[in-house]
Amino acid sequence: MLVSKKNRLTVYGSLFSAGVMVAKKDFKIKHQELNVPNLEVVKLMQSLRSRGYVRETFSWQWYYYYLTEEGIEYLRQYLHLDENVMPLTLQRTNATYTTGPAGGRGGERRRFDDKRSGPGAGFN
Repeated sequence: MLVSKKNRLTVYGSLFSAGVMVAKKDFKIKHQELNVPNLEVVKLMQSLRSRGYVRETFSWQWYYYYLTEEGIEYLRQYLHLDENVMPLTLQRTNATYTTGPAGGRGGERRRFDDKRSGPGAGFN
């Protein structure tokens, strides 16, 4: 299927930035996020799937596409991106997790009459 370069770059750019793509199995509408015909999105993803660049899951009339390592390399070359640019699904977050004492909920316990928890003051 012939797809304009503008639409191809839009779909590939969105796929690379997020690492995933979702498309409804309705070929008469435009894609919900990209303003590209949904048929073109599905056919581009089908082409990438046949080359092993994305994995496909189909459930409840929705296509779910996940970028593979080979797909990341291909899209990096196609979109002329640096080696250090990664999709959001592979980026590390800076969230720090604290662990509480062993054997329980962790943190301090609050008393039942503590005003910081439970219903508001006027609840009686």
